[in-house]
Amino acid sequence: MRVLVIGGGGREHALAWKLRQSPLLGDARDLLCVPGNAGTAGLATCIPEPSGGLSDISGLADLAREHRIDLTVVGPEMPLTLGLVDEFAGRGLKVFGATRAAARIEGSKVFAKQFMARHQIPTAAFETFTTSAEAIAWLGSDERVFPLVVKADGLAAGKGVFVAADKDEAVTAVRTMMEEERFGPAGAQVVIEECLVGVEASFFAFTDGERAVPLATCQDYKRARDGDQGPNTGGMGAYSPSVELDERLQTRIMDTVIRPTVRGLAAEGAPYRGILYAGLMLGRTGDGGLEAKVLEFNARFGDPETQVLMPRIEGDLLPALASVAEGSLDEKQPPIAWRSDWAATVVMASRGYPESSENGVAIHGLDAAASLPETVVFHAGTRVGADGRTVETAGGRVLAVSALGSSLAEALGRAYDGVGKIEFDGMHFRKDIGRGALARLALRGAGRRPEDR
Repeated sequence: MRVLVIGGGGREHALAWKLRQSPLLGDARDLLCVPGNAGTAGLATCIPEPSGGLSDISGLADLAREHRIDLTVVGPEMPLTLGLVDEFAGRGLKVFGATRAAARIEGSKVFAKQFMARHQIPTAAFETFTTSAEAIAWLGSDERVFPLVVKADGLAAGKGVFVAADKDEAVTAVRTMMEEERFGPAGAQVVIEECLVGVEASFFAFTDGERAVPLATCQDYKRARDGDQGPNTGGMGAYSPSVELDERLQTRIMDTVIRPTVRGLAAEGAPYRGILYAGLMLGRTGDGGLEAKVLEFNARFGDPETQVLMPRIEGDLLPALASVAEGSLDEKQPPIAWRSDWAATVVMASRGYPESSENGVAIHGLDAAASLPETVVFHAGTRVGADGRTVETAGGRVLAVSALGSSLAEALGRAYDGVGKIEFDGMHFRKDIGRGALARLALRGAGRRPEDR
């Protein structure tokens, strides 16, 4: 079997790393990445992007046909929202991912919020606007209660969300998006919604358009600096499983969020095949329990969540992806078994991220970090230097150091030990990944393994 992974970040390295372990693949020639990075180059065949980059969906389909690919796995959201799956299907090529119509659940926050309203999926109260004048006039009402959240409608690499403490901050956010056009066409419309309070969690499920099966839970960290301070990023770390999502709450999320979403998209003529991500806010109910409301949907594997989920998978990932792509998912027999270990990931970013990044900076200590017990270094913004040996920075988020442990504390300790082995000029990372979770576990007197929570 020959598999193509589309993308060049940490998520794609993690997917390639896990897929390479499949007995269905022969050797590195059977696993291809476009464009890949310095990490995927060590376990797969990396091929250049088509002339139009990853937005060139016709060129990507040409590559899949040229290399006789049996299954294509799509990492980033952009090709999905442009219709890559539709293009591949039209040529008889098998692909894991959502169609253009289904991927609107991520590609347009306006569509997603209105979809949730139509199908009674729990989310924050909201309004949508097509002009800055309308949005600013609405914000000026005495009825407004702050803080409010202002979101760009389209794709903005995880950065098009502003939490506004007052009217002035909200108006600035609207003008930044709609008048200054900082996010380009993504800010042509905006969503303004109530600010939910609680704990964020990431929930993933495989769905073949009719059936859905949950994956392991995890939580990620979006803010750039410790204490959830600083601007939003694509993600600075994660751990799995979530300390908040017990089995009962997971069942409720499947019943109130995931399955209604799958049914609703199918009813609207956009059946969803692939992995569905729900970013959730877990808030307290009147009886002291937890309820989940949807902050956003993603139509692909999360980043850096994939970097904590892949090491926890026991067995082969490839058959699960193939069953989703083929529409043959079995709800009664989950396609993936999970290790009981905890996992943690710490992202190492370049100077200036998320506003900017530095490329061409030499990275040292990768082998030392990767040699630590139960530790994997996933590359994101990296490339091989001109000398053919040096690995150097090539993006904002550079590396994700992931580790397993019999306890969350052990997994975090190993991940940070790995981070400590790596050096590059200007690097920065959060030092508090998982700290709050450890405190909650301590208060509960929890056992060392996830099932003992």
